[in-house]
This record gives sequence, C-alpha cells and structure tokens, in this order.
Amino acid sequence: MFEHFTSAEEIFSYKLGAALTMEHYSLEMLGDLEQTAVRRELKDLFAEHAHETRQQIENLKQCFMLLGEDVNDSPSPMTKGLAKEAKSTTVTTDESLVDAVVLAGALETEHYETAFYETLIAHAQARGAADVVALLRQNLEQEMAAIVKIKEVTKAIARDGIAILDMRAAAGEPPAGDDETGHFTTTGIPPFVPPSSF
Repeated sequence: MFEHFTSAEEIFSYKLGAALTMEHYSLEMLGDLEQTAVRRELKDLFAEHAHETRQQIENLKQCFMLLGEDVNDSPSPMTKGLAKEAKSTTVTTDESLVDAVVLAGALETEHYETAFYETLIAHAQARGAADVVALLRQNLEQEMAAIVKIKEVTKAIARDGIAILDMRAAAGEPPAGDDETGHFTTTGIPPFVPPSSF
C-alpha cells in the first residue's frame, strides 16, 4: 500500500487495487440483492451478474500480472458505502417496494463501476498497456450491459404496475390505499419506479 504517491504508475496500481476491492464488495452486494429481490427475473439477473463479477475479479488479477506487479486490494470506500446503503434501505422497506429499492441500488453501483473502469482504461492506454486495456474493456462492457438489463427490468416492472392498475380500474375496483401503519395495502402490484431510475 502506498503512503505517498510519487508517480502515475503508483496511482494506477492503487486504483487497480481499488477496482479489485470494488468488485469484491459488488459480488457480496449482488448476493444480498439476489436474496432480497422478490421477482424471479431480478434474482436471475443478479446471479448472472455475480458470475460476470467473478470473471471481472480474475481479469483484474490478470492485469496486475501483465504489469508485473503484486496484486493489491486498495480500499474502495464508495463501493462499500453503496453496498451498505443498499442493504440498510432494503431492510427498512416494505416488501411490496423492495424490488424498486434493489434495482435502484444495483443501478447506482453499476454507474459508479462504469465510471471507474473508464478512468482505468484511460490510464492504461496512457501507459501503452494494450493487454490491460483489453481486460478492463471486457469488465466495462459487462458493466454497461448490466445497466441496460437493469433498466429493462425496471421499465417492465413499471409497465406491469400500470397494467394491473388499469385492469383494476376497468373492473371498477377502488384504488389501493394505505393502512393505519402507512403501508401500501394492495399486494401483487409492482411498485412505482420513478422515471429518474430509467
């Protein structure tokens, strides 16, 4: 671990180690999200991305080898914070809304990881480390694909919720309300997902 950076290479090595730590936190978070999610398609999505994340971890270790450096696990406080926030928010959320919270946490994390990889790629290109760039690009492409999939599921859940509400309205059923505890009382309706999540 570096106490004081004296070169761009040291900073890159530190950030590469932070990416490794980031992916370990993400892998743990994906396991938590898979267990917490209610819908099967979300559970499958998180399991699939956990498999990709394991490969991303191996890619990062390979980057260190290609650079002739020891693998390090620099801290990644932002990822740790995102994982902690996602976990604490799902614990305090009614089950009818859990999937919306899970999706939001996953999307926030994927955007952070994408930005992290874009920065690493720029620095690896500056070093002329083409093999490292190729591995980092694989990770970036998987993160970007995960973002697309998360957005697709988010939109599908929102559409399903609107369709159910439309069917109930057509059948003359009263709109759902809140009970005395303040919880949403109609079960089976997917939660509203704010447009900003798209």
